[in-house]
Amino acid sequence: MTDSPLDLGPQARIVARLAEAVSDEQLAAPTPCPDTPVRNLLGHLLHLSIAFRDAARKDLGATTDTNPNATVPDLPPGWREDLPKALDELADAWRDPAAWTGRTRAGGVDLSGEIAGAVAADELVIHGWDLSRALDLAYTPDLPALASAHGFLLAAAEDPGRGDGLFGPVVPVPPEAPLLDRAVGLSGRDPKWRA
Repeated sequence: MTDSPLDLGPQARIVARLAEAVSDEQLAAPTPCPDTPVRNLLGHLLHLSIAFRDAARKDLGATTDTNPNATVPDLPPGWREDLPKALDELADAWRDPAAWTGRTRAGGVDLSGEIAGAVAADELVIHGWDLSRALDLAYTPDLPALASAHGFLLAAAEDPGRGDGLFGPVVPVPPEAPLLDRAVGLSGRDPKWRA
């Protein structure tokens, strides 16, 4: 399958490598997401990977109808094998050009395929940053995924109906800052956050 607007595979592999670096001792470490330790961030990544895989396939049901405001999930047993597999399946599903067309659903919200793909890119880029900061690891996201995430976050921040931004109040970042810092600020996170 080719000709999809964006290949999420490179960014999914970056997130998988970060997850692979997590030691059992780091599971309780804080992340830039308030009240979300590493273990819950990884649980969220696992669940969103499955949900957005199914959204791409238009396989709507229990995985795509979850409440986005629900409690952040804990890690299930076997997550070290399940998360990379789910990330691979997510990327593969979005390689189908049909994933980017029509209507679908994720987090209980009906979306166009194009917006759902941008949300998936955003989730992978921003949560990859969250995980890298929690682990104090270098992070260079996939540039096409980063550009997609930034465009999505910028449009959401400029939407007058959004109030305090999509994920919380936007953190001001200078316009000359790196694109990743600008995307992170738009997501409601401080690019200077350190564990």
